[in-house]
Amino acid sequence: MERIAIVSDIHGNMTAWEAVLKDIRSRGVERIFCLGDLVGKGPEPVQVVDQVRATCELVIRGNWDELVAVNQDNENFTWQAERLGEERLAYLACLPFSHQFQLSGRTIRLVHASPQSVYHRVQPWDAMEKRLAMFDPPADEPEQGVADVVGYGDVHNAYLQYMNGKLLFNAGSVGNPFDLPQASYCILEGEDSNDNNTPFNVQFLRVPYDIEREVQVAQSANVPAFDFYIREIRTGIYRGLQE
Repeated sequence: MERIAIVSDIHGNMTAWEAVLKDIRSRGVERIFCLGDLVGKGPEPVQVVDQVRATCELVIRGNWDELVAVNQDNENFTWQAERLGEERLAYLACLPFSHQFQLSGRTIRLVHASPQSVYHRVQPWDAMEKRLAMFDPPADEPEQGVADVVGYGDVHNAYLQYMNGKLLFNAGSVGNPFDLPQASYCILEGEDSNDNNTPFNVQFLRVPYDIEREVQVAQSANVPAFDFYIREIRTGIYRGLQE
């Protein structure tokens, strides 16, 4: 049985990332795929980028990764970029847009936000047409066919929906969840087989972590939009920062 941990939206929250990584290792899962937004909001972008590079087999590009890499005229982007330095910013800028692979006879595609763009947001309550478009070929490789399973991050809400014979899931957020204040990730389980009758599973996991420690780290770092950040990680409720 192949097992792959799917993580997303760490957002510079090293406290949450260390807790999730410990949980993944305790379950004996060796492969980790990251769906982007390593940086942004949280106080430790350097530590998160370095740890993700060291531990994740695959990393795709998120909207914050792209925005911070180009260092637009925004206090939060600039604060992050100054700490990351040129080499890490170049790494973020060059991350792939999507990834596709086969598991248990299914074509599985991973994106950050949608196959259209890292900025094209899809919520679980959006119109059926918009959610079904998540299975379309990605913008970076339009020659690819329609996917059977799509996993993504971006909206910080963990969920799974089965529509017209296809499976859409969101891994939630490690460092900035908007459903409940615990780190979120998924584990995919399946067989290295072309037979779609072989077992396939998406498991959702929540990991408690020391939120007040993260608050102290963010306060010491004088992170921009500090009040928004700590309200979000304490409550799991979106307060207005860009995801």
